[in-house]
Parts: sequence; structure tokens; C-alpha cells
Amino acid sequence: MSRDNTQTEQTENLFAYGTLQTTAVQLSTFGRRLNGKSDALVGYRLRMIRIDDPEFAAATGTADHRNLEFTGNDSDVVEGTAFAVTTSELEQADAYEPAGYERTLVQLRSGVNAWVYFLTAPPQASLADQN
Repeated sequence: MSRDNTQTEQTENLFAYGTLQTTAVQLSTFGRRLNGKSDALVGYRLRMIRIDDPEFAAATGTADHRNLEFTGNDSDVVEGTAFAVTTSELEQADAYEPAGYERTLVQLRSGVNAWVYFLTAPPQASLADQN
């Protein structure tokens, strides 16, 4: 009987609001489907951006992706999923995210602390700027 690393390695919470919620991305990134609970990030809103990394676009099926934008406004809420992942899986998620995305610790609406990824460098052009 094989041992599941999630039982022997320390776990962290990872908040996903985009592609990391999809089964295909979870299987290719972590080798398993993640267990999670619906949660939300208050004081942020979503902004669609274009990622010009061809490998990332191929892996996710699109160049257009969601990104978090801090507003500080309690009426702005981003819904997503808080997943329990191992420290090793966080490193795998770091490798999955495209250049410019950083992992930051936030507090979710439930009070749970979780890591979240968002683009910190301004994108070449957001989709909103292209209209």
C-alpha cells in the first residue's frame, strides 16, 4: 500500500480563482485532483489579462486569464476554492504559474489564511485596454 504524501508532509492552503480549479490542470501540475472548499477573497476583483507565454497558453488552452486586482472595497469579492496542498505541491504550483505571477499569503472570507497567485508586473496590455 503506497503512502499519500499529503498525510506525511505539512499542508498549506492554496486559493485558486482560475485555471488551478480545473481537473486537467490539477492532474498535470500535481498528479492528483485536489480537495478543496469554496471560499472567497474580499477586497479584490478580477481583471482579464493576456499571457504571452505560448507554453502556458497551450497548457491552459487560452492566453486570456483572470488576475486579481486589489481594491480594498468590501463589496468586491473574488469567488474561488481553497485547496489543501503540501509544501512540495506549492513549489509545483510556483513552477506552473507564468512569469510575473507571485505567491502571496492572504486571509479568505472564512478566516483561513491561504496562498494566492496574482500578476505583480503589469501585463503588456490587459484585455480591457484592447477594447
